[in-house]
Amino acid sequence: MNHLSIADRLTAVREGIARACLAAGRPADSVRLVAVSKTQPLEAIREAIAAGQRAFGENRPQELTAKHAELPDLEWHQIGQLQTNKVKYLAPFVHLIHVLDSLKLLDEIEKQAARAGRTLDCLIQLNISDEAQKSGTDEAGAEALVQHLEACPHVRIRGLMGIAEHTDDLARVGRQFARLRRFAEHLRTHRHDRLTLEELSMGMTHDYAVAIAEGATLVRVGSAIFGARLGAAG
Repeated sequence: MNHLSIADRLTAVREGIARACLAAGRPADSVRLVAVSKTQPLEAIREAIAAGQRAFGENRPQELTAKHAELPDLEWHQIGQLQTNKVKYLAPFVHLIHVLDSLKLLDEIEKQAARAGRTLDCLIQLNISDEAQKSGTDEAGAEALVQHLEACPHVRIRGLMGIAEHTDDLARVGRQFARLRRFAEHLRTHRHDRLTLEELSMGMTHDYAVAIAEGATLVRVGSAIFGARLGAAG
């Protein structure tokens, strides 16, 4: 696949998403692709833009901010771990923060959103694989975030994000994605006008079909579009 252009790879990924939606009995437009552009040069991103891609995900706030400065009209997503002291750089423009996982981070997002005069959209990241090295909170922590939303008028929680274990056991992966889906269903019993919960961000290059079967609305795909990167997954 390495000889293919970025446009060709994007087409292949979109076709894969459409097939997974068909297999799950879902409309093809019920799943949106976030192209994971971390470590990629602007030229590669521009190739993806020319092929019709508008939503891009970055891990490092500094890299995201620099790319936004060059390409301000795109839909930029923060998908990597976010330190509180970096929120201020993203608050003026970020489209969606996928990695809300602590009350401290929620309070800082509220502070910087108010300063920027915006309502910031976030996803709560749940550690669905219970791996110690993975970011994300547990269900009790997510409940606490939802309860604290009342004190954060400039934050909207639009759904959940999760990263499954990297394994060839797709049944195990499916159970982890199902955990995220079921917890989203539980959270919908809360009533709050800034708790909308329409998004499930789950699935990457190796497991997005499984994620779609379990209800993903956003899939984060990098290497299948841009090629493998040293030390990177996506």
